[in-house]
Amino acid sequence: MTSQALVPVFDGHNDVLLRLWRSGNSNAELEFLRGSDTGHLDLPRARAGGFAGGLFAVYIPSSADGIGSDGKPQAVPPSLEEARGAALELISLLIRLERAAKGQIRLCRTAQEIRSAMKEGALAAVFHIEGAEMIDLDLRMLDVLHQAGLRSLGPVWSRANAFGYGVPFRYPSSPDIGPGLTDHGRELIRACNRLRIMVDLSHLNEQGFWDVAGLSDAPLVASHSNAHGLTPHSRNLTDRQLDAIRESDGFVGVNFGTIFLRPDGRKDPETSLNEIVNHVDYLVERIGIDRVGFGSDFDGTTIPNEMRDVSGLPALVRALEIRGYDRAAVHKICYQNWISVLEKTWGC
Repeated sequence: MTSQALVPVFDGHNDVLLRLWRSGNSNAELEFLRGSDTGHLDLPRARAGGFAGGLFAVYIPSSADGIGSDGKPQAVPPSLEEARGAALELISLLIRLERAAKGQIRLCRTAQEIRSAMKEGALAAVFHIEGAEMIDLDLRMLDVLHQAGLRSLGPVWSRANAFGYGVPFRYPSSPDIGPGLTDHGRELIRACNRLRIMVDLSHLNEQGFWDVAGLSDAPLVASHSNAHGLTPHSRNLTDRQLDAIRESDGFVGVNFGTIFLRPDGRKDPETSLNEIVNHVDYLVERIGIDRVGFGSDFDGTTIPNEMRDVSGLPALVRALEIRGYDRAAVHKICYQNWISVLEKTWGC
């Protein structure tokens, strides 16, 4: 497949900022721009694979391990002070990436800005937060982050915090694990609706999902989750949840992590790309061709060796075509559906 024939991919989740930050490289943005053989994502490999942009996560690692609401081991969130310090560094890294790229990367705040960046060959980056531990209970920091470009927020990662309860990584398991949103979490969802920040459901437990569904006036979106009906992992979405997403005219981004793809839930890089397509098929059948895309989790999980990294996206496109998806459907799945749901959510 030539570079002219590449299908652009707009993707719902990556953890490249965390990978670069953890590297300790004071010039991490230059590493991203020049490329390396580390991780899944950098600018040269993005160009090679047709990666047109996506949601760049600011995620703060757990500070320790503790016991969850169900009495089982669960990660402990960082303190507000710790989370704010780390978040500042990660957000600064995203801003420095844009500055150093000199037009090759653009931090986008509207759907039109994403379209313009893609048309002009720039990588379209959306500032996303995964776990709101850096936000105070009065939500003043939310206003600051929104002004800095925040347009997508997951209230929790897979751990409890002041806003709600995440779904721990368990297989086989239902996502019905523990309580949902706290009162502060409900206020956070209302504030996100007012600011038109997309609420990401991917790491919320099932009760949290239904709490958001009952509060939010926006489409229900899970940026990087798969079908529980194929892989009974706690992080995946049940048929009932998928029905609610369909009814809200929402969206699901298929996660490339093998533990969320394989029927046996194994962390196995020898997993076939057909497993990704199987989840696409299931979701398209359940919620419709206009509500499915990708949420790779690049740099945050073990993906199939057949893809290896972002440069391997054309192999996934070919797998979709082999399965029978025509050109129009492939373009919807690869980028159009994401831009559409963001426009509906943001209003611009």
